[in-house]
Amino acid sequence: MIVKQVKISNQSKERLSRLKGKTGIKNWNILCRWALCYSLSEHTVPTDLPIALDSNVEMSWYTFGGEYNELYEALVYAWCEEMGLPTDEDTVSKYFKLHLERGIAHLSGTNFIKSIDDLLRLGIEA
Repeated sequence: MIVKQVKISNQSKERLSRLKGKTGIKNWNILCRWALCYSLSEHTVPTDLPIALDSNVEMSWYTFGGEYNELYEALVYAWCEEMGLPTDEDTVSKYFKLHLERGIAHLSGTNFIKSIDDLLRLGIEA
């Protein structure tokens, strides 16, 4: 597993709260999965900024990934390989966290997502 516990910043918690209201998705882990996949689909390296994991949103890796946790892990490893980055635990964990934070920022930053239908359309287009 990439990390034992998935944590996010307070800013990301606020962004996810707004997304929860717009989409009606009640679970943090579901929105976090969308955010990770959205960021990975950009095929660019997220900016390497320190992340303050200061919110009270925390879930186990298995809660984050659910029955497909191995798939999410494989996606991050494959992205690192595609970008020519090492695939050691520290690097993969670092880029997982960076992708998660970037994905949350991008999903909440688009004025496109006003409902769950908009989120689904985004997934189809990606």
